[in-house]
Amino acid sequence: MNLHSSTFSIRTAGMLAALLLVAPACKKDNPEAKGGTGQSAGGATSGGKIALMLPESKTARYETHDRPHFERKVRELCPDCEVLYSNADQDASKQQSQAEAALTNGARVLVLDPVDSASAAAIVARARQSKVAVLSYERLILNADVDYYISFDNEQVGRLQGQALVDKLKADGKESGTIVMLHGSPTDNNSKYYKSGSHSVIDGSGLKVGAEYDTPDWSPDKAQQEMEQAITRLGKDSIAGVYSANDGMASGAIAAMKAAGINPLPPVTGQDAELAAIQRILTGEQYMTVYKAIKLEGEIAAEVAVTLLRGGQPPAGRVNGKVNNGTKDVPSILLPAQIVTKDNVKSTVIADGFWTAAQLCEGSYASACATAQITP
Repeated sequence: MNLHSSTFSIRTAGMLAALLLVAPACKKDNPEAKGGTGQSAGGATSGGKIALMLPESKTARYETHDRPHFERKVRELCPDCEVLYSNADQDASKQQSQAEAALTNGARVLVLDPVDSASAAAIVARARQSKVAVLSYERLILNADVDYYISFDNEQVGRLQGQALVDKLKADGKESGTIVMLHGSPTDNNSKYYKSGSHSVIDGSGLKVGAEYDTPDWSPDKAQQEMEQAITRLGKDSIAGVYSANDGMASGAIAAMKAAGINPLPPVTGQDAELAAIQRILTGEQYMTVYKAIKLEGEIAAEVAVTLLRGGQPPAGRVNGKVNNGTKDVPSILLPAQIVTKDNVKSTVIADGFWTAAQLCEGSYASACATAQITP
């Protein structure tokens, strides 16, 4: 069964515009709001507790983007609400304990990005016992009665990465070369979609997959070890390109190739538009990344969380798909993503304020910024 059976397709500019035009999920004086804690005499809730539960911090986006954007939007929509934040450090058992603590502490909504997409079903079951709503954030929770899911079309993300690598190697005259594929954590349900999306493009392209790994915990260190193994197996002069499912693992692959004396480096893909990755793209060490609207994702998740806290539903137009998780077709909010290379850094991550030119051009990166005509 294809659990990601959504009819959603990426239409970056139009989708962003449509999502941004949708009215905020709720207002403090909404007379129709109901439920939750702290209900006022007028029917609207004045506050309550929302648990934001993120899976790890090795991927830089969670602490630098997801958390601050979510917390800021909750404060804006509900000044009296409290966000109970936790990070599981890639430990599913720790996340289970954090969920129990949040529920004991009075959380009425869980915004849960699971360490393990399957075992997190137990957290949802426990939340349901306490009549607590659950928003599956970024990664789909499997076989569980979650209320909503917010993420990206993850198979399409894999296709974007795969197509970028195929096109680059074709342009370089290496369309029949050998590549290494570094996939994400097998406990992350999104990983299989990135994997299937990338293979749908790479298989049949003429490229040969010489080595392929599923990388535990999305670990850059483990990705570096895997790349070292691939170099030993294939030879340092035989690798035409590297498919890396995210930027952190790309950093590990690049470190392994530099240590092996591979120069010039082959094209390397990534995802998340991390600051270090954009800097590597400017210097030519990494070819591309996938930029996802994480700020928008965090803000919409906050809107939905506050709405659920108040017993409401997201406004018409906010939900734009359904994704089956093995238990139900989960109402889903699927956001756009796009490729970033050296040629469009200014028109993507800088234009959106995801990173500033000053952040990108610090220290030794000043000359690379000048070459790319980026001025702090």
